[in-house]
Parts: sequence; structure tokens; C-alpha cells
Amino acid sequence: MSDSSGNGADSAKTPWNPKVREKFETKSKSEYLDPCQEAAAKSIRCLHRNGGDRGMCQDYFQAYRDCKKIWLNKRQEDKRKAAKKGWFD
Repeated sequence: MSDSSGNGADSAKTPWNPKVREKFETKSKSEYLDPCQEAAAKSIRCLHRNGGDRGMCQDYFQAYRDCKKIWLNKRQEDKRKAAKKGWFD
């Protein structure tokens, strides 16, 4: 269920915020962190609620894909910025 009004999907729209970034960078190597977990949980709940009918949950799946894409793009951008910094910058 996409929310174009921006009223409940802020975490899905900006998954890579300073708080999540800090948590990601300070977690142990064996710990898994997915800032899109909320969107994933909503899609799974939708499947359970609708008896596994994937067609009824397409909006939830798309919200998860969009969240993941934004998150990965932001991480790549941050890595590029970090790589551009030299030893003496």
C-alpha cells in the first residue's frame, strides 16, 4: 500500500538517515541490519492477511523495492564520497 501523502512511509522513503548510518557502521560484522525491515514486515503481513495472494500485496512489494533501491544508492554514494577523500583531506 503506497502512501503518496508521505504520512506513514517516511522510513521507507529515507531508509539511510544519519541514525541508521551510525547504527550500521557500529554494528558487529556478524549482525545484519536492514533499514527496510519495516516495509518487508508489512509485505509479509499482507501476504498472511490475504492468504498468500501476491496480487493483493503489490503496493507493499513495490514500497520494499523502492526502499531498498534508495538505501543501496545512498550507501554507494557515501562510499564514493569516502573514496574521494584522500589521506590528508
